[in-house]
Amino acid sequence: MGDNVLIISRRMVRPEPTPPTPTPTETETIHLTPWDLTVIAVEYIQKGVLLPMPMMGGTTGGSGGGEQLVESLASSLARALGRFYPFAGRLAVDVVADRQLTTISLRCTGEGVELVHAVAPGITVADITDPLYVPRQVRSFFPLDGVPGVNAGPVLAAQVTELADGVFVAMSLNHGVADGTTFWHLFNTWSEISRRRWSGRDDVEMISTPPPVLDRWFLDSCPVPIPLPLGKLEKCISMVVQRAEAPVQECVFHFPAESVRKLKARANAEVAASESETAMTVSISSLQAVLAHLWRAACRARGLLANEQETAYAFAVGCRGRVAGVPATYSGNALSSAVARAAAREILDQGHGLGRAAWLLNRAVASVDETSEREKLASWAHSPMFACPQAFVGTGSLLMGSSPRFNVYGNDFGWGAPVAVRSGSASKVDGMTTVYEDGGGPGGMALEVCLTPEALARLVADDEFMSATTPHTARLI
Repeated sequence: MGDNVLIISRRMVRPEPTPPTPTPTETETIHLTPWDLTVIAVEYIQKGVLLPMPMMGGTTGGSGGGEQLVESLASSLARALGRFYPFAGRLAVDVVADRQLTTISLRCTGEGVELVHAVAPGITVADITDPLYVPRQVRSFFPLDGVPGVNAGPVLAAQVTELADGVFVAMSLNHGVADGTTFWHLFNTWSEISRRRWSGRDDVEMISTPPPVLDRWFLDSCPVPIPLPLGKLEKCISMVVQRAEAPVQECVFHFPAESVRKLKARANAEVAASESETAMTVSISSLQAVLAHLWRAACRARGLLANEQETAYAFAVGCRGRVAGVPATYSGNALSSAVARAAAREILDQGHGLGRAAWLLNRAVASVDETSEREKLASWAHSPMFACPQAFVGTGSLLMGSSPRFNVYGNDFGWGAPVAVRSGSASKVDGMTTVYEDGGGPGGMALEVCLTPEALARLVADDEFMSATTPHTARLI
């Protein structure tokens, strides 16, 4: 199989309608919030969808229509950027106070977003979706690979990769300026504009995807811009750039709706059977039940069997809807974090382990509320802390990002719904879990699990874990 991914062209896509060219003194500056700056050193968000091959003027994209396809996608991306115009700008890093402090902001310069056109004629859709091992060349479908958030280049880039019989459309977005909610909001906007234009409609103002709220949300007491300790930030950036030496593999596990319902019912039954009065008022969600199922299996796969050996699950918690004043379509980061911890024996208990693990996850989520988050934001500027997934390597922990609520499989660009979703190599550390909606129908979900090859092999061989997944749909990447 010829598996080379070849770059055909690169271009800069600017927002349309084109705003007036600003002078240096007129350029709009967006100051970043504690939510933004917490993840400023993390690698770009890299997600993309695998699509069927479109027909272009009576031929497939791979039969001479590739340039026409990319031109069409570039045009619709430009219109999407008209709504998300700050992402066509660049970060500005200013060092102050004798190089001890720095400030970081987003300058709306309108310089544009890089769009890469690539081809991989030796890779088919089936090569990605059917075999147990998917070509590692999938990682080559994403631009800005291995780039930390603090850099002078584009904050957003996209890549269109033509396969032998399909197309992969990917975006890489600086995590310091946006979270997963904003990422998929932009992706949904791009795909809807493309879909309407593909059908001959150019009434962009009539799209159903709502416009973003671009104004950043700060506590009244927060300094703007926020001065950051340069040494602490540079240490975190160094860990990201060096990356972990330990090799990892990813596997995508699909949980159909029926399996999710059974796990949720079992977890709630086990929690209700406990003697804790607190547990009596808890309702375990579908996601908490599925993550608890994975947590137990990962403990087994990693050999965390010692009675008091600690295991933890760290995960992102969305703050839209939790913190008053943050709009549902807020464009930026609105994420907090929570950690559930326990001794391995609690998680692996055969009688109530699933319920116990799910209850711990539930309590960790419940700890993120209006009061706690405002207190955290109020203190952050005085003692900044930066997220760094690489710091978890070797601790036996799991990390979770993304959400099954994101509209992934609705990203039809005009010629068919996505066949699959995949991510790039960013933040691929031992223990990372990425959650998606499942393409098999409502109520299901998919987990992309990243572990060492040895642990992942044991996870795939774990009958208890695999019994909840759809047969033959575990995919190693």
